[in-house]
Amino acid sequence: MANRLPAVVIDNGTGYTKMGYAGNTEPQFIIPSAIAIKESASVGDQSQKRLGKGVEDLDFFIGDEAINQPSYATKWPIRHGIIEDWDLMERFYEQAIFKYLRAEPEDHYFLLTEPPLNTPENREYTAEIMFESFNIPGLYIAVQAVLALAASWTSRQVGDRTLTGTVIDSGDGVTHVIPVAEGYVIGSCIKHIPIAGRDITYFIQQLLREREVGIPPEQSLETAKAIKERYSYVCPDIAKEFAKYDADPAKWMKKFEGVNAVTKNPFSVDVGYERFLGPEIFFHPEFCNPDFELPISEVVDDVVQNCPIDVRRGLYKNIVLSGGSTMFRDFGRKIQRDVKRIVDARLKVSEDLSAGRIKPKPIDVNVITHHMQRYAVWFGGSMLASTPEFYQVCHTKADYDEHGPSICRHNPVFGIMA
Repeated sequence: MANRLPAVVIDNGTGYTKMGYAGNTEPQFIIPSAIAIKESASVGDQSQKRLGKGVEDLDFFIGDEAINQPSYATKWPIRHGIIEDWDLMERFYEQAIFKYLRAEPEDHYFLLTEPPLNTPENREYTAEIMFESFNIPGLYIAVQAVLALAASWTSRQVGDRTLTGTVIDSGDGVTHVIPVAEGYVIGSCIKHIPIAGRDITYFIQQLLREREVGIPPEQSLETAKAIKERYSYVCPDIAKEFAKYDADPAKWMKKFEGVNAVTKNPFSVDVGYERFLGPEIFFHPEFCNPDFELPISEVVDDVVQNCPIDVRRGLYKNIVLSGGSTMFRDFGRKIQRDVKRIVDARLKVSEDLSAGRIKPKPIDVNVITHHMQRYAVWFGGSMLASTPEFYQVCHTKADYDEHGPSICRHNPVFGIMA
């Protein structure tokens, strides 16, 4: 079937959904994973309410339109990467496919993504929605971490392509450190860090608030987000960074210009320490979360140390970044430096214990950054879904009709040969 239409790739995240067609380098649409539904004020059983009126079922908005709809309730069907409200998710997919992608689902194979440790039942629900409601010809559900590894191939030679590595996936709602060996996630060793893009935004908002600058209160969150995206970076040493700013504030301070949405008056904010303190909470989580004190570099090392000994070298050698919150300048360099220090210190201890008789072979620690990082998961999906092999590993509508949704519990790994 040489004239087959390209597959549709949809990556649903907690904060944003990325969607588009396989073969492209960037998603065509990036929209908030929000849906606004009309809800009457009376308290009643929501599912009954949804089943109630036929027309109201069609009356909803998704994405940016969903966020500021008066007299609509805005819902976020995905929490921590996992779909929680299937009813809403089906309606979300409906507009994503018909209104945004303008696709006829019966003509396209679909690649959807799932977080690590997603339950097999969730895969079945997804398959049911896709095959029953949208009548798609084929479906593949890919683990986000494996797609992120595939996306990192853009920065290396063909011979170096591997599906073994440690993925640091940090988006808006959650950060995961996921070890992958030969395309299979080592589920028991995954660690999640309760710090992600949203927390950095809140932390910057709090720092700005304490300085009491003239930011309109209702715009403080979006101002913090804009400052984070525009000016933030990761510094090698926080004490030296403070000293640098104090010595020459004019050189390092930035000015953020904004307009008050209500009065239309312009306002400006001096951006100082916030520039490096925001992303620093990855390395000093106690700044914003008293219950969690492990820097991201130690989490990465713990994850690799918990894995089987024969894959550890491969996991240290290929630490791949994925997601918008890994885009800060020098983020990868700092992780590489810190993890290398931890690993070298451990090797030194083992050498000292053996009184120098055993000289351990040095361990290569390498953090891969590449220009596709922000949408790494989507881009990896787009790459793999444009190979002929993709169509061989997809679950087809015929399989589904014969065996039921349980066929989607397992999705074979492919793509190393690509």
